[in-house]
Amino acid sequence: MNRLIVLLNFYKLYIYASLIVTITIGVINPNYVAAIVTKLFLTGFAWYFMMETSNKQKLTFYKNLGMSPLILFLFVFFTDSVITALVLFLFNTLL
Repeated sequence: MNRLIVLLNFYKLYIYASLIVTITIGVINPNYVAAIVTKLFLTGFAWYFMMETSNKQKLTFYKNLGMSPLILFLFVFFTDSVITALVLFLFNTLL
């Protein structure tokens, strides 16, 4: 249970940017596959950015808890994919 709270705390850093991207995708083209591929690309870019810059030190807290950066970003991707699917479903239903 504590691990889930830590993972959600990490996801909290990315949720606002993710919602902006999801709403933009929903307005332009509410296609599930394109949205998930876009989210995969953006999550991969965020992982690469964190690993190749001085921002890598920000992940020390999570490493001390036994969580690798790959696990963190996979959790972000899967959680974000579920939220994206729900938001796009709402866009498709309401429009």
